[in-house]
Amino acid sequence: MMAPASKFCAAATLFVVNDVLESVAHYRDLLGFAVVFTYGEPVFYGGVERDDVMIHFQAAHRTKRTAGHGAVNVFVTEVDALHAELQSRGARILQPPGDRPYGMRDFDVDDLDGNRLTFGMEAPVSAAESAG
Repeated sequence: MMAPASKFCAAATLFVVNDVLESVAHYRDLLGFAVVFTYGEPVFYGGVERDDVMIHFQAAHRTKRTAGHGAVNVFVTEVDALHAELQSRGARILQPPGDRPYGMRDFDVDDLDGNRLTFGMEAPVSAAESAG
């Protein structure tokens, strides 16, 4: 009898950061994530979560990777509402949401270290596109 195939259950993006506690607070206060855990004494690893999206942080001094070179695309249901929320929280938003030629309506946010989060959803189909 064959063993059942393995199923992927979840994933967490890992960002390398300079200060895990500062990053956890930034994601909690400016991006609306909940703190799930911090680890180490002093803290060198941590995790935050919002809905089904989890992000982990590792202190730069604990890895050979450089802080601030990560990126993640987060798919959302209401990109304009999220933009307004994050703007009101003081997040570092690089540009307002816009309809992109690749079929998404999205905007970018950089965290304290320069890790990039792109929040987006499928762009609405215009009347001209649907008629053609």
